[in-house]
Amino acid sequence: MIRHRLRLLAALLAGLGAVAGARAAEYPITPQAVAPDSWAVIADTGYFTPQNGGFLVNTAFIATAEGVVVIGSGPSRAFGQQYRRVIERTAGKPVRELVITHKHPDHFLGNQAFSDVPIRADEKTTAMLRNEAEGLAENLYRLVGDRMQGTEPLLPNAPLTPGVREIGGHTLEFIAVPGHTQSDIAVFDHTSGVLYAIDQVFNGRTPTLPNASLPDWLAALDRLEALPFKTLVPGHGAVTHDAAPIRATRRYLQWLDATLKDAARHGLTPTEAMALPIPAEFAGWAEARAEWRRSVGFLYARYELAELPALAAPDQPTD
Repeated sequence: MIRHRLRLLAALLAGLGAVAGARAAEYPITPQAVAPDSWAVIADTGYFTPQNGGFLVNTAFIATAEGVVVIGSGPSRAFGQQYRRVIERTAGKPVRELVITHKHPDHFLGNQAFSDVPIRADEKTTAMLRNEAEGLAENLYRLVGDRMQGTEPLLPNAPLTPGVREIGGHTLEFIAVPGHTQSDIAVFDHTSGVLYAIDQVFNGRTPTLPNASLPDWLAALDRLEALPFKTLVPGHGAVTHDAAPIRATRRYLQWLDATLKDAARHGLTPTEAMALPIPAEFAGWAEARAEWRRSVGFLYARYELAELPALAAPDQPTD
């Protein structure tokens, strides 16, 4: 069913793209060396639009003696195809395997370009994608338009088990850090000291929380900060050589949690909560107001429900 719907949508978008000339546009894929034999591709920090083609998430690749390990395939078939050409030209080696770190569509909808290699994801992410990939793809078609044409979900076909693997001279640790979604895998290269923190860490871009568990996410940040990394590749935003983005992401989540609790305690409506001020530290981040509104939409009902017992309890006598 999804293939039929997506092909119909792609045909419509192709007609529109022929007018706009959007089909000829290439993604601005520029690998940035982060360590010997290791590169990251830093994406736009806005929101999904036809202009950016859904290219909003950082991807990365590691050239080992046994081939290239790719982390994330991007938002579309076109991105994945272009990305693979860039990878093999830059690394000078063939792709060995693709790692999908979690279920969000901008991380896995380029999988078609890697259909000839193992596409790894942990068991829970693979199970969620079996149920959700079609809807996630359709939503990205609506947001991005023509540059999605020909994109169909290709599910992971190989396991990804948390733990340490030795691959071609690199000691790679795959770390289960749920919180951004129900299942997230970060990658720490002990050989190079690079931590690929995926979407648990944002740098200068407001975190997205449609599937978030804040307690799990905060615990994940503590675990990541404790690692002896030299270089940090966040899921969104610039590469750094310190833990500042981890700490900033933590402060944002703590502020968001406290603010939503206080808003619910005072009986604010969702619309009133969306209008609350954003602290200066976070107000300058990309998509700050838009993501705050989206987060209220995603999460506020939980906080309202948590307040119901307190609101329903009779007044207690005081001494």
